[in-house]
Amino acid sequence: QVHLVESGGGLVQPGGSLRLSCAASGFAFESYVIGWFRQAPGKEREGVSCISSSSNGRTDYKDSVKGRFTISRDNDRNTVYLQMNSLKPEDTAVYYCATKRRRFCTLSEYDYDYWGQGTQVTVSS
Repeated sequence: QVHLVESGGGLVQPGGSLRLSCAASGFAFESYVIGWFRQAPGKEREGVSCISSSSNGRTDYKDSVKGRFTISRDNDRNTVYLQMNSLKPEDTAVYYCATKRRRFCTLSEYDYDYWGQGTQVTVSS
């Protein structure tokens, strides 16, 4: 059974940093892509970053987070990380990780089958 658990969210001041974790279990982690998505109040869910399966390792980012966010995966720990630096108030949202067995990742939520419960990130002074 596929299981994803996000952690690492919290309250941070503008310009600060957070590292989100997505711990995975119940599937062949190396063969699955992982995406990070976020949903702010009153807005649609949007793709933030993704990392392809281990055979490829390609990453992708939403334009507004390029240069600030970094995604990585640790196959020994079945965990994907999202390092978020220079955070802005507009980054405030619930962040979700999602997965699907495929080679290349995308930032479209429709390309993912399994989702975690989310973790709240609030950027405010």
